[in-house]
Amino acid sequence: MDENPVNDIFFMRQALVEAHKALGRDEIPIGAVAVCGGRIVGRGHNMTEALLDVTAHAEMQAITAASNTLSGKYLGDCTLYVTLEPCPMCAGALCWSQVGRLVYGAADPKGGYMRFGSAMLHTKTEVTGGVLADECAALMKDFFRDKR
Repeated sequence: MDENPVNDIFFMRQALVEAHKALGRDEIPIGAVAVCGGRIVGRGHNMTEALLDVTAHAEMQAITAASNTLSGKYLGDCTLYVTLEPCPMCAGALCWSQVGRLVYGAADPKGGYMRFGSAMLHTKTEVTGGVLADECAALMKDFFRDKR
């Protein structure tokens, strides 16, 4: 998987569009897009409240959409862009889908998968963190500040 900072910013902005969709529905504002061959093949945002499903995270929605678009469960040629470091559940799903690359915005030291170590992802998955981190983190901070 080629790392391209310009593409990373463009696709992270698309993940932020998804996060804003979640925000508009009073969901925790996390968004994700799956990219394969330079095109978006899956989109998702948190839908845990709407679906009454604790597993309806943005990453899970994007993985499912990408798998449906590509007619396959393995995403080795894909990059998943997500606005927040994935939780352990989503990291497990990324491992099982064998996603080729993970790009995330803000780190999540309390709930992110890195709390348990990078071994949660597939051994071939490349990881880039911190893309538009300030913008991604601000969206989360504003959401939770308004809730308090």
